[in-house]
Amino acid sequence: MTSFWICRTCAVEHATRPEVCAICADERQWVPASGQSWTTLDELAAEGRHIEVEELEPDLFGLQTTPGVGIGQQAKLLRTPAGSLLWDPLGFVDDDGAAAVRDLAGIAGVVAVAASHPHMFGVQVEWSRRLAGDAGPVPVLVAEADAGWVARPDDSIVPWSGEREVLPGVTLSQPGGHFPGSAVVHWAAGAGGRGVLLSGDTIFANPDRTASFLRSYPNRIPLSGAVALRVAGHVARRPFDRMYNNFDGVIPADARAVVLRSARRHAAWVRGDFDHLT
Repeated sequence: MTSFWICRTCAVEHATRPEVCAICADERQWVPASGQSWTTLDELAAEGRHIEVEELEPDLFGLQTTPGVGIGQQAKLLRTPAGSLLWDPLGFVDDDGAAAVRDLAGIAGVVAVAASHPHMFGVQVEWSRRLAGDAGPVPVLVAEADAGWVARPDDSIVPWSGEREVLPGVTLSQPGGHFPGSAVVHWAAGAGGRGVLLSGDTIFANPDRTASFLRSYPNRIPLSGAVALRVAGHVARRPFDRMYNNFDGVIPADARAVVLRSARRHAAWVRGDFDHLT
């Protein structure tokens, strides 16, 4: 018997199967012209899905579902001696994928599952259960401001706001923007001690190694210049040399300065400073 449903378009888990996925019906996402479609973990597995893991840098790993599911994000497993954080969890999990994560996390285990924003919830509760240790399911940290988007309530879900040190030197914070609770992870020991930012798409690493600030990525709705500057200023409070988005995008060096420059560029364009070029 199916215990929960997964939206085919965003791959977020739902306790019930509504007429339409509220996350996809919002202007920041989309419902296909063909209409709403649902699936299950068993169906996805039968279609040949599996999880691939790659090392991005020491103690940071990218997880990808192949073939892709939903939005197709690359989850991140951030490992420290005190435990690991699973960030932007995939919309698919199987026994092999969970075992791979447990093996990478080692004896300290996964201490938390968290998403940058509701589009990245994936099957977060299912990951929590599959990674359960002696203390039970892994806590799923959900921003209070975005808790209304949770479609599969569970006792493992822990609301948070502001800032939260998940592990020593690993801090969640909420610059907002894309969603009111949009979050990032600052990892002080990353990039050889120069600092890493896991930005989800709160700040998006572009192909030219600049950054974007959008309300909707698929529908190309910008944030205001003031919000872009606020978000950049928030993350710039801590040093970071490298930034990873929620796919395979990365700003490999000087990322803090790049984010600040990109926010100023964004603000100038939406303000009309460069209208003479159009």
